[in-house]
Amino acid sequence: MKVKDALEKIKKENKNINAFLEVRPEKELLEDEKKSSGKLAGKIIGIKACINVKGLHASCASKVLENYVSPYDAEVVKRIKKEGGIILGMLNMDEFACGGSGETSAFGPVKNPVDNKLIPGGSSSGSAAAVAAGFCDMALGSDTGGSLRNPASHCGVVGIKPSYGSVSRYGLVDMAMSLDQIGPIAKTVEDAALLLKVIYGKDDKDSISRKGKGFDLEKIKVVPKKIKVGLLDLDGLSVDLKIKNLVEDKIQKVVKKYGWEIKKIKIPNLDLAVETYYPLVYVEVFSGTRKLDGRRYGKKVEDFAGPEVMRRILGGSEITKAEYGGRYYHKALQVKKFIEKEFSKVFEDVDCIVSPTVPRLPWKIGEKISVEEAYAADALTIPSNLAGNCAISIPSGKINGIPVGMQIICNKFEEEKLLSIANSIEKA
Repeated sequence: MKVKDALEKIKKENKNINAFLEVRPEKELLEDEKKSSGKLAGKIIGIKACINVKGLHASCASKVLENYVSPYDAEVVKRIKKEGGIILGMLNMDEFACGGSGETSAFGPVKNPVDNKLIPGGSSSGSAAAVAAGFCDMALGSDTGGSLRNPASHCGVVGIKPSYGSVSRYGLVDMAMSLDQIGPIAKTVEDAALLLKVIYGKDDKDSISRKGKGFDLEKIKVVPKKIKVGLLDLDGLSVDLKIKNLVEDKIQKVVKKYGWEIKKIKIPNLDLAVETYYPLVYVEVFSGTRKLDGRRYGKKVEDFAGPEVMRRILGGSEITKAEYGGRYYHKALQVKKFIEKEFSKVFEDVDCIVSPTVPRLPWKIGEKISVEEAYAADALTIPSNLAGNCAISIPSGKINGIPVGMQIICNKFEEEKLLSIANSIEKA
């Protein structure tokens, strides 16, 4: 894709999709295109508005930070620029990443390019919608409980949540520090893997950053042999039967084609994932927004944030009250550790876990659904954030013209295995 083509498409169609909040001047972009060289030479990339890009607005799609101009580049942005990636601009999102539909942005909802009446998923809604609409080749988002994989599923693109600590979060305005991870969205597994390769690896500026194993882009193109696929038992989880059947039929065909093995697996207490996740998120949202007091930069969060952000701030404020002695947060951390151990046990027997990415089809923008229903949309993606594993959503087909994603999960720092399995399924 050329810069001029991207800009022309955005000019014509972004008003209907609302994926980009800010686009860099054409003159700067064309200069970048001329000089572009490296692993990402000529690749046009959008950045979620909670990741700092020097000179652009890291607004987090909130009125609180709408005038905040980033004074520096996030580490992932530095690495992209170093390899010739052309940063196109800043992408819309759920406000402060609080939401799973793309509707909570202070600057209007993002619309699904497949059907403008439907949500694109969130919170990396602009990232998935921009790639699906053909506004850019790739995009960066962040994933706390499915925020990359959920919109990738609804928009029919590929979204990767890397292992916790494998990609630097320096320069990310995170929603929940114990869960968040930056990752790529692209049209294909190979393109997403290319962007991940560039941003992947240890960064001394990020205290949770780890070296990891790394991965070889050539090796992921080879179909792996003797793979044992763990097909997640969905009993007890509320999953649309059509989605379940579509994903299971697809993986059965792939397993037969490649001579892989398949085994039905159950992960104990997976139904506790949502209830474990939200106490952690509420407390960490409350803690992380205390700096937004209107004194140093931005506006006071309590005066300008939307209802979903305030729900999480108030919930976190309640959970952390002195009389509770931190017991709800610490209990959630204990269950998080328990889920992590259960995943480790499963990976002693299988190479990957396969399930639908989202248990339901996207709803209509503005449709009234309960908080519980909205939160349950991440029931299948949250567990890999709690466990810190790497995971990917790839398109697996459509229901009534609406994309449905297949989620593949591998053990921590097994990105090469994850990508080779996903690439093989995609090619099948």
